[in-house]
Amino acid sequence: MSKHIPRAFIDDLLARSDIVDLINGYVSLRKTGKNFSACCPFHEEKTPSFSVSPDKQFYYCFGCGAKGNAISFLMDYAQLEFVEAVQELSHRQGLDIPYEQQGDDTERVDTSRRQAILDVLGQAAQFYQQQLRQHPEKQQAIAYLKQRGLSGDIAADFGLGFAPSGWDHLLQQFGQTAAQQQILLEAGLLIEKEQGGFYDRFRHRIMFPIQDRRGQVVAFGGRVLDDSKPKYLNSPETPVFHKGQELYGLYATRQQRPAPDTLLVVEGYMDVVALAQFDVRNAVATLGTATSTEHLKRLFRVVDQVVFCFDGDEAGRKAAWRALDISMPLLGEGREARFMFLPDGEDPDTLVRQEGAKAFQQRIQQAQPLAAFLFQYLAEHVDSDSLTGQMQLLEQAKPVLDKMPEGPAKQLLRDRLGAIDMKNLTQLVPNDSDQTAQQSQHLWQARVQGEREQKQAFRGHLSSMSPMRTVIGLLIQHPILIEHLPELAQATLHDIAGGQILGPLVDFIRQHPHCNTGMILEHWRDDQYSGALHKLAAWEHHLPDDGLVAEFCDAMRRVNQDIQEQRLEMLLQKSRLDHLSRQEKEEFTTLMQQRVRH
Repeated sequence: MSKHIPRAFIDDLLARSDIVDLINGYVSLRKTGKNFSACCPFHEEKTPSFSVSPDKQFYYCFGCGAKGNAISFLMDYAQLEFVEAVQELSHRQGLDIPYEQQGDDTERVDTSRRQAILDVLGQAAQFYQQQLRQHPEKQQAIAYLKQRGLSGDIAADFGLGFAPSGWDHLLQQFGQTAAQQQILLEAGLLIEKEQGGFYDRFRHRIMFPIQDRRGQVVAFGGRVLDDSKPKYLNSPETPVFHKGQELYGLYATRQQRPAPDTLLVVEGYMDVVALAQFDVRNAVATLGTATSTEHLKRLFRVVDQVVFCFDGDEAGRKAAWRALDISMPLLGEGREARFMFLPDGEDPDTLVRQEGAKAFQQRIQQAQPLAAFLFQYLAEHVDSDSLTGQMQLLEQAKPVLDKMPEGPAKQLLRDRLGAIDMKNLTQLVPNDSDQTAQQSQHLWQARVQGEREQKQAFRGHLSSMSPMRTVIGLLIQHPILIEHLPELAQATLHDIAGGQILGPLVDFIRQHPHCNTGMILEHWRDDQYSGALHKLAAWEHHLPDDGLVAEFCDAMRRVNQDIQEQRLEMLLQKSRLDHLSRQEKEEFTTLMQQRVRH
C-alpha cells in the first residue's frame, strides 16, 4: 500500500519552517544585508557565493547554481528522498504527517516496524564487527583482509565485520522470542527452514554493511572465506532495502569528501574498499545488479560527472552500452557520463595495487567521453565501409539520442551523426592519433562545460527579460504583488509564451495568500516548468522595494499588449477566411481601435 502526503500539509510545513535555521544547522551562515551567506556546501570555494533568503525561504548559489527550498536542501545536502526529507522537516517541527492511504493495504509496512528492522540491522552490524575483533576464528578473516592489503583504519571506516561459521550465532544473540525472530527474518538476516525454525543467512564470511544516505545499515554483503558458493552473498530485498536504489560506498565517500567532483562506479565491495585504501575515495558499487535509473539519479544529485568502470572485453563493453542507454535521459544541464575500460585480466583492486593511486586517478581523468564511446561502439557493430552499414548506424543511434534531453550536448551528437557519409564514418570515432577527432572530443567537453557554466552562472538582467518572464519572476519572488495584478483573460493566456505558467501561478497565489517562494517552487517540483521557475526565483532584478510595484505593473501592461496583439493576429487571420462571428467582429474592431490609439 502506498502512502501519500497531502499537498496542503507540505504547504503548511514549509510555511512553518525557517530555511535559515535549517541550513544554519549544517552550514555556518553570516548575515549580509537582508539575506544570509556562506561558502557553498555543494562545491568547493573560498569566497562565499551561497545565499539564503529568509523572505523567499529560498537558497541559491551563484557559483554552482544549486537552488531550492527547505525540502530541496535536505534532499541535496543530506541525500534524502523526497518523502524522507518531508519526514525530517516534520520531525523538526514536531508534526505528524497525515498520510493519505492509496492502493492495496496488503504491502504496507508501518513506520514502527521499519524502525525495528533498521534497529536490528544496526545491532547485527555491531555484532559482526565485534566478532572480527574477538571471535576465535577471527584470524582467518583478518589474514584475508591483510592479504588484500587493507588496514585496520579502512576496515573501521567501512564497518567491516565477520560472520563466524555456524548456523545460529545471530539467531541466539537477537532472536530469543518469536517476535524477534520475525523481525530478523524481515531484515533478511535469517532463513526459514522448510521443517520449521530458522538459521543465520550469513556464515563464515567477511561482512560489508550497506548504508543508506543517512548512514543507517539497511543490508549486508558477505564474502565467503572458503570455496563455498556463492562467493558473494547479498541481503534479499526487504522493506528497507532495494538493491536497485542503494549504492555501496556512497555514504562513506560523502563522509570523507562531501563534495566530490566525480563518482566512479565499480563492480564490487572489495573494489570500493581497496581503492579507498589507496586514497581513491570516490568509488561506489552497485549491489549485484546493473546500474539503474534510480542509481544514476542518486549519483547525479551528488556530482555532475559519473565515470563507469568496466572490463575491456566484449562483456564489459556490452555492460557499458547498457549503462550509456540508461544514462541518456539524465544527461544535459552539465551532467555527463564517461567510460573507463580496464586492461585484460585486471580489476580496480589489482590495478591500483599494480600502478598506484596517481596512475589510477589519471585513468579516471582520461575516461572516454560518452560521445566517443557511443559512436565507437556503434561503428564496431556495423560494416563501416558500406552504405548499408552507415544506415544501420543511423538507425541504431537515433533511438538512443532521442532519450537525451534537448540541449547543446544533444545537438552536438546530432551534428556529428548528421555528418556521416562513406568517407568520414571513421572520423566519428576519436582516437589518440586523429587530430580531428581530438578536436571533436575537446568540442564535446567544451559544450558540456558550457552547459555547466550556463547552469552555474545564471543571473538575469531586467533589460534582457521579456515582459512575461518579468511578471512571473516578480510574482514568484514577491507573491504580494498579486494585489496589483489586473484580471487576466484566461482563454487567451495559452496563446502567448509563458501563459501556461502565469495562469496557474496566479491561481495558486490567490488560493495561498500567505505563500512564499519556497512554497511556490514546491508546488511545481515535478512539473515540466520547474527548472524555469527555479531560475526565475534566483533571478537578481536589483529593483528597490519602492520600485517593485511600478515595474510589475509596467511589465503586466506589456504582457496585456502582447496578449491583445496575439488575439488580434488570430482574428485577422480568421477574417481573411470570412469566418468571424458577430461577437468576434466587434472584438476585432475594438482591438484595432486600441492599437491605433497606442
